[in-house]
Amino acid sequence: MEGDRNQDTEQRERRLRQKEVELRLREMEADINRPDPPLHQTVKHQSDKFSQPWMKKAILGLQLFGIGVAVLVAVRIAAAVAGIVMFAALAWMAYKLFLESPKNKP
Repeated sequence: MEGDRNQDTEQRERRLRQKEVELRLREMEADINRPDPPLHQTVKHQSDKFSQPWMKKAILGLQLFGIGVAVLVAVRIAAAVAGIVMFAALAWMAYKLFLESPKNKP
């Protein structure tokens, strides 16, 4: 009795697996034979924010102006620092030549 029940269960499982395999095969076949959807022409999205060419040129001009101002400020600062360093070097040399006492020299 137990053996009959096991065989019956195994047969049911085999049939169920076979039906699942057949169903999968039908689904795969349907996917393969399905016609392709119609293709549509794609269009590149254009932003409304910068759609006008003069706006792009104005932004580039402002960026260039900003970079120019930054360079000008950096050059002014570098010139001021260089002037301070040169003045300090001249003052130190003048001190060494004229104001340092000759008594300490060997």
